[in-house]
Amino acid sequence: MLVPASASDYRLLAQRRLPKAFFDYIDGGAYNELTLAANRNDLDALKLHQRVLRGVSNIDTSTTVFGQKLAQPVVLGPVGLAGLYARRGEVQAARAAQTAGVPFCLSTVSICSIEEVSAASTAPFWFQLYVIRDRGFSRELLARAQAAGCTTLVFTVDLPVFATRYRDVRNGMTGGAGLFGRLAKTWDIVRHAGWLLDVPIGGKPLTFGNLVQAVPSARSLEATKDWVDAQFDPGVTWHDLGWLRENWQGNIVIKGVLDVDDARAAVDVGASGLIVSNHGGRQLDGAPSSISALPRIAEAVGDRLDILMDGGIRSGQDVAKALACGAKAVMLGRPWAYGLAARGEAGVTQVLALLKRELEVTMTLLGVERVGDIGEGALDK
Repeated sequence: MLVPASASDYRLLAQRRLPKAFFDYIDGGAYNELTLAANRNDLDALKLHQRVLRGVSNIDTSTTVFGQKLAQPVVLGPVGLAGLYARRGEVQAARAAQTAGVPFCLSTVSICSIEEVSAASTAPFWFQLYVIRDRGFSRELLARAQAAGCTTLVFTVDLPVFATRYRDVRNGMTGGAGLFGRLAKTWDIVRHAGWLLDVPIGGKPLTFGNLVQAVPSARSLEATKDWVDAQFDPGVTWHDLGWLRENWQGNIVIKGVLDVDDARAAVDVGASGLIVSNHGGRQLDGAPSSISALPRIAEAVGDRLDILMDGGIRSGQDVAKALACGAKAVMLGRPWAYGLAARGEAGVTQVLALLKRELEVTMTLLGVERVGDIGEGALDK
């Protein structure tokens, strides 16, 4: 039996527990997965600069992002369909984040609704919104999130269209799988009895909880997904973001920025922060890795708003590398989803504890006591 010592170990546990289609949905990227691989490879290529005899007996991993105190510079990022990885998965993840003292961001396309997550957690959480054609429904979602106490809105802008993910097509998650494909998928689900009893049987209702009001056949995940796909709006521009500010009173964070001019545009529209992200390698395959785009964006606008980064983070050492390149904090996606799929709330809690401990050790060996002191000097160039 595997005793998980890292976030990557939880990936292996998740792979064992989940049906292949659901694991690949978490794990995969767009097209040939070049950008997915680059997110990891470019992080691995960065070398850390060890310092000794620096008097680092009081390590403090805490930081402040958008006025909120974090126990470590980590946010649980929005992950769609998380409630299909473990029973009422978003609720379990929100509880784990609360225990760890870090924010949880709920996806628009979550299984658990805004209200269900709010009822299960006493800590304020963040909410993520896509660029949706139906502005009236978007306003309703924003009102519900604000009523639930959300103060930070993550506006995802790098999904004007849905990129092809070959693994999802082959597994029947998107597109028609055909008769034999459907039979194979059904057999694979039956073979994973632990997941079957926990989620489809024990985790009902399995609907996109935030979208029930918008989709007539809301009990059908497939019908709701079709509605979501049709709602992506490639016609939105920076000039359209005024309506967002009119309908949201808290922090607005733009997610999906890789270009310096786009980062400056985020500042110009009054964003509180931005997230350097290529959607985890799930959109434009061949786009640069997030970590390679981060330094030039941080140099251009880092003194004007808080910058976060996601894509490829798997350890506390990766967190330190992101901070050294200019991020205030990182967003986790796959690592917490792996933990959730493997062991529910306890798995997410353990992944966060592992990252925090790894960051503490890394800071000690870098010779810094506070995360704010992790700068360019932490990298060996």
